[in-house]
Amino acid sequence: MLALALLVAACGASTPRPVEPGQEHEQAGPGRGRAQEGLATWYGGRFNGRKTASGERFNENAFTAAHRTLPFGSKVRVINKRNGRSVQVRINDRGPYGGHGHIIDLSKAAARSLDMLSDGIVPVRLEVLWTP
Repeated sequence: MLALALLVAACGASTPRPVEPGQEHEQAGPGRGRAQEGLATWYGGRFNGRKTASGERFNENAFTAAHRTLPFGSKVRVINKRNGRSVQVRINDRGPYGGHGHIIDLSKAAARSLDMLSDGIVPVRLEVLWTP
């Protein structure tokens, strides 16, 4: 039974491929010092106070984000490609799960800093600053 579980887990694993600038909608996460481009969304409200995938409580007023593959605690600069605003966030959750080029879910505070609250979804560039 254990061998079967390991085989299934190995088949689903994949090595993330870094994304070079201009390659939007890529699903793989970037490595330290690399960049990724795609779409950002934000979350807050009913999620505020709930446990994140890292085990800490989500705080919509903190500068945090969800990413599919980056290690928890990674520091990322997110740049809104529509207006040039940027913010630094810490990865503490997993997601986004909307697909279609969505690469990061930002806290409400981070989204406010990027002036994207009313837009909801914006094109961004991620720059990985530090990973644990």
